[in-house]
Amino acid sequence: MVIGTICAMAAAALWQRDGGPAVGRALYHAWELFLFIMPSLLAGLLLAAALRQLVSPGALARWMGEESGWFGLMVATVAGTLTPGGPMAAFPLVLVLASAGADRGALVAYILGWSLNGFQKLLVYEVPLLGPEFAVMRTLITLPMPMVAGWIARKLPIAWEPPR
Repeated sequence: MVIGTICAMAAAALWQRDGGPAVGRALYHAWELFLFIMPSLLAGLLLAAALRQLVSPGALARWMGEESGWFGLMVATVAGTLTPGGPMAAFPLVLVLASAGADRGALVAYILGWSLNGFQKLLVYEVPLLGPEFAVMRTLITLPMPMVAGWIARKLPIAWEPPR
């Protein structure tokens, strides 16, 4: 509802400033973006749904559950780092991990491992654009951050249950 309201307000402002054809162009570009994102979103959702059927509830508790300690945070960080693709693939996988027994600390470590230290991002963007020295320095600095954030998430007194 909030995003729809913001969208309507932006369309009205654009209409007021530049007229109806500008709104039409904006809608056309939005449609192009939707068509570009849809295959990734569909693939991510299908992968998550298939994994949800393959992995029994509680199967990952030993590896990424609350009692897994720092080892579980490390496993989640490495798994996030090695997960290819954008948010359309990573976030559905987070839901699968949650339903399979991963705790919130591991989920935070997974998401940060994916976003901070994603292997594909390192190879595709950082090394070619910023150079290997910078990429190695930045990776070494951010490598422990997902595990620290996961540990903090485990300690925070916030009740959270994964969506079913």
